[in-house]
Amino acid sequence: MSLVYDYLGVGFGPSNLALAIATQEHSELGGAQPRVCFLEKKPAFNWHEGMLIDGSTMQISFLKDLATLRNPASRYTFVNYLKEQGRLEDFINIQTFFPAREEYNDYLSWAAADFRDQTFYGEDVQAVEPLLEDGKLTGVEVISQDGAGQTHRRKARNLVLGMGGKPQVPAAFDGIDDPRILHSSQYRGRIETLLADRGRKARVAVIGGGQSAAEIFEDVTSRFPQVDAAMVLRGIALKPSDDSPFVNEIFNPSFIDRIFAQSDEQRAQLLSEFRNTNYSVVDLELIERIYQMFYLQKLRKNERHKMFAHSEVAEVNTSDTGIELVLRNRADGSTQVHKVDAVVLATGYSRDQHHPLLAGLGDHLESLSPDRHYRLNLTNSDSKIYLQGCCENSHGLSDTLLSVLAVRSQEVVESVFGQPVGDAAAGEEQRVRLTSAL
Repeated sequence: MSLVYDYLGVGFGPSNLALAIATQEHSELGGAQPRVCFLEKKPAFNWHEGMLIDGSTMQISFLKDLATLRNPASRYTFVNYLKEQGRLEDFINIQTFFPAREEYNDYLSWAAADFRDQTFYGEDVQAVEPLLEDGKLTGVEVISQDGAGQTHRRKARNLVLGMGGKPQVPAAFDGIDDPRILHSSQYRGRIETLLADRGRKARVAVIGGGQSAAEIFEDVTSRFPQVDAAMVLRGIALKPSDDSPFVNEIFNPSFIDRIFAQSDEQRAQLLSEFRNTNYSVVDLELIERIYQMFYLQKLRKNERHKMFAHSEVAEVNTSDTGIELVLRNRADGSTQVHKVDAVVLATGYSRDQHHPLLAGLGDHLESLSPDRHYRLNLTNSDSKIYLQGCCENSHGLSDTLLSVLAVRSQEVVESVFGQPVGDAAAGEEQRVRLTSAL
């Protein structure tokens, strides 16, 4: 009898990690452990490792961790992590709600370690195929490939996709494969290699006008004294994020109901109105530090670093001697050439990786728009498919962030099992029924 999982999670970042925790705690209430597993293409757990810049901090409260908003008594809260690490009193003395990004990555890794038996690292999911009985969708078969090229097939009654975002590349860089051009997700580690010769002058361009671009620009200008850096942004200026209390309510899990209840037109208007909370905006303190740097350059009459505002990269040409960027002014259409030795694309992520993966489900998949509980609409199906982290258009700006992880995981768990997980007899009956159908 082949093993059939109650659900299989694709990806093991914060979303599916929170789901694993919620599943375990839900099962502890009843005494039965569901059969679940997760497939992660990274060789080990790591969260935004390319952006673990020294001194960078979280932009959300530590209370929006993997569990607190769902279960403050959970072992997996950030506060309990601090207690177990012997740093709780010290953290209290820091007097902040915003821990270092490095520490938060350690917190997530600490929690993920408890689920290593459920997680298969180093496996890239290639396809999802339907399992059918008399034309009815009874489950899915997930096909993955490991680093050695070996193919694996696993069967599950339900599927949860939590793969995170795919690095987004501006059109001018499409098709260019050059190690001197990297995405912000690769920044730490790669930039040190590119700028290893600290005795040689180097020119770096940072493309983007959001928080990641600003953090990278500040880091490269302060950490590498031999670098002349330029920041290229489409906006007229760096703009501060709005993190005021009333506006921040849009990131509350309770706000999702309000967002989801709107018409498509009303929802799009709301998302546009509050876009300045998350996209193409920067913490005000960081903006002020960058402005101060430019001011001191003028004072010292040594304007090495530049900012090309209201500009976009129209053309890219590479050669052995460097990278040539043709910059177009968005106001008057004029162009200028800027030559650099390395480019960092802080241009965000696309969140549509699930589209090709689900193509094999054919007529059973009505649409790629989820319902309120993150389920896709399937026809003639006993199986359920859930999306985590790619439902911004339907569930609001918080969907791609850490803010709703804990509560969303509870909603998915309750929707998947539809009963106390402790009902072992019912759960086993479902597994046997599906296995015999295969």
